[in-house]
Amino acid sequence: MLRKAFAGSLLTTALALGASAGAMAELPTESITTGKLPPPNPYRIYLHDVAIGHIVDGRLHVIDGENLRYEGVIATGLAGQAALSADRKEIFVATTYYSRLSHGVRTDVVDVHDAQTLALTGEIEIPPRHAQSLHYKGTIRPSADGRWLFVQYATPATSVGIIDLKTRKAVNEVATPGCWAILPAASVGGRFSTVCGDGTLVTVSLDDAGQVRTQKRSARFFDPDKDPIFIHGEQDGDTYRFVSFQGEIHTAHVGGEVASYDAPWSILGAADRKQGWRPGGYQVFAQHNASGRLYVGMHDKGKEGSHKTPAKEIWTVDLASKKRVARSPGNDAIALAVSQGERPRLFAYDGVKAAIAVFDASRKLTLSKRMEGVGETPTQMELH
Repeated sequence: MLRKAFAGSLLTTALALGASAGAMAELPTESITTGKLPPPNPYRIYLHDVAIGHIVDGRLHVIDGENLRYEGVIATGLAGQAALSADRKEIFVATTYYSRLSHGVRTDVVDVHDAQTLALTGEIEIPPRHAQSLHYKGTIRPSADGRWLFVQYATPATSVGIIDLKTRKAVNEVATPGCWAILPAASVGGRFSTVCGDGTLVTVSLDDAGQVRTQKRSARFFDPDKDPIFIHGEQDGDTYRFVSFQGEIHTAHVGGEVASYDAPWSILGAADRKQGWRPGGYQVFAQHNASGRLYVGMHDKGKEGSHKTPAKEIWTVDLASKKRVARSPGNDAIALAVSQGERPRLFAYDGVKAAIAVFDASRKLTLSKRMEGVGETPTQMELH
């Protein structure tokens, strides 16, 4: 009897498995797809993350800054430097790959991604001299007319690679000894300036083939021995602004063959200096062009070497009056970016808690929300 019961049980199980297998066989074949992103808006954030703990595999985090949702990620290789194209339709990543991940044959390329889908659409090979550095705006920039892509090289001798975006080829390398960061002019497509260690600006003007037509040095516009500037600059047309370690605003104009500049002025009052207030961070300030407002990350008790300190406060500075008009909590910001347009929002990356704080910047800064736990070691944000 036990044998018959056991045999019956096996038969029942086999029939059940057979029925189940038949049902499973009828399921449609599942295909793998990629989710579609919503169209970019002025609040989309590109968070540049060198991922220093695994630096051969950096990241560009793409975040919906309106709803604070993670949208996607682009692999950026070894210390890859990323920038949007002039028309905001493509993302360029100048980076380095090794055939054995951390060693072997080195290949430097500019990866090209579609800004809507984030898909890789091509690559442009460049000489093996791409600057392997932290992320700053000036390490890769498109020309205003979209014809050229300028890439910072360092071996460690400094030069700028010229990429023709029509032919998708590297066409020139311009030696810029002792100078760093690329500042494209807005009015002349084939023109950029670069900040030099002696406090001057060198301006390079190109011909239609990407070759140097003129290369001219300005007078000194800051004293690097007394009060150096942060290399991060904010652009409004042909005008760039920089902030110094001791809180002076330096303004340079790069539209001509030789850069010119305005007299510097300070955002600090006597009481601020006594308390040791100084700017700090990496992307240390942001500029809303239409309102003429600067947002500067500041810390007190500053001293020599404190220039990377996260913000204790964010100061709002009015360019017209050259005065501070508001002080807001700093959220330990090490990077600041503000959207342009009528409803500006200021985004502050909290370098202590790895978070993004969002402020309404249409009036006095008001903290509206935060996104926690994003990024590993980012130093720059770019907005779409």
